[in-house]
Amino acid sequence: MLHPSYADLIKVVNSGVEEGEDPVVSSRYSIVMATSKRARQIIAGDEELVDGRGKKPLSVAVEELNQGKIQILTDEFKEETEEETVAEASGAESPAAEESDAE
Repeated sequence: MLHPSYADLIKVVNSGVEEGEDPVVSSRYSIVMATSKRARQIIAGDEELVDGRGKKPLSVAVEELNQGKIQILTDEFKEETEEETVAEASGAESPAAEESDAE
């Protein structure tokens, strides 16, 4: 049995969501996909964010999620980040850069 439970992990992930907003995750599948992705990152050499001595990478990933050390990003957030990256790559200046050039 997974400890903490899926229900507990879903509560942790959705704890920052305000009333009326869509939850970040609503299924076990989302939890499984997020923790497995993080476990692969740990296997590839990323630094563990919790004490993982003697634990398998998946257990470390679950503990990181439970402690709020990692977050599951919504598709909406990913799209916003990708748009910003594309704008930067195309040479578009940020508003802050435009303001500093005007002085």
